[in-house]
Amino acid sequence: MRLTVDTALCQGHTRCAVYAPELIELDDDGRARITVAYPAPAQHDAARRAQQACPERAIIIEEEEGEQQ
Repeated sequence: MRLTVDTALCQGHTRCAVYAPELIELDDDGRARITVAYPAPAQHDAARRAQQACPERAIIIEEEEGEQQ
């Protein structure tokens, strides 16, 4: 799994960081910044919750071949 943020879409709602603080931090403007681009399998659920919580759909998850969603 690869985790990224579309900075053009992020509006700083901060919900992603609430659900995955170990993967996402907020910059000085409150916008998401990915701190762990390749989360460990134990962190995948948190990454997915962060993605689902984003009203702008700025959190992007790219599944690697063979990974289950």
